[in-house]
Amino acid sequence: MAGISRRAWLGRTAAVALSMTCLREALAAGAVEKGVSRVRGDVRINNKPAKQGMQAKPGDVITTGRDAELVVVVGRDAFLVRAETQIELAGDATRLVVSALRVVTGALLSVFAPGERKRIQTPTATIGIRGTGIYVAVEAMRSYICTCYGEAELVPADDPQQAEMVRTTHHDQPRYVYRKGMPHMIERAPVINHTDAELVLLESLVGRKVPFDPALY
Repeated sequence: MAGISRRAWLGRTAAVALSMTCLREALAAGAVEKGVSRVRGDVRINNKPAKQGMQAKPGDVITTGRDAELVVVVGRDAFLVRAETQIELAGDATRLVVSALRVVTGALLSVFAPGERKRIQTPTATIGIRGTGIYVAVEAMRSYICTCYGEAELVPADDPQQAEMVRTTHHDQPRYVYRKGMPHMIERAPVINHTDAELVLLESLVGRKVPFDPALY
C-alpha cells in the first residue's frame, strides 16, 4: 500500500464528503438509525446481503466484495468497512456492546465510545484501545494501524515484548506491525487511505464529535 503526502491526504476530505452526500442528507433528516447506514456493492452480514437499516451485532461476520463499502453502527460504535474486507465482531449481542473484533482481511475505520476497553485482532497484532478512532488495514506481511486519536497498545503477535503504547490527537503516530522475522516488529508509517471527513461522519452517527477541530487541518 503506497503512502501519500499529508497535503494530498488532507486534500481528499472534500471529495470524501461529496461522495457521502446522500448519507449526510439522511442524517440531517433524522432518517439514519442504528445498524447499516450506508451500503455499496456486495456487502454481507452472516452471508446475507446487507441493506440499509439492517442490524449488526456481536457474533456477526461482515464481508465486503470488490469496490464495496459499508457504514454501520453497533451500539455506541461506528465502522466504515472498506472493499474486500472480512471482520468478525465479538461482545454482548443483547446489549449491542462490541468488546472485540477481528480484521481477517481488508481495512476498517472505527470510532469507539469513550471509556470502554476494546480489542482489535489482526494476523500480526493485537490492539488494545479505549475510546479511540482507529484505522486498520491488513497486508500480506504486516498490519497498518493509525491511531487517529486516543490511546492504543500495539502488541506484535510474534513478539509481544516489542509492544508499544501510542497516544495521539490527530493521526500523529501511524505504525506498521510486522510478522515474525523482522528486526523491528513495529515501524513508523505514513498516513494513508482514511480522512478526517470520514471520522467526522462516523462520530456524528453516534452523536459525538471528533476531539480535534477539523477547521485547523
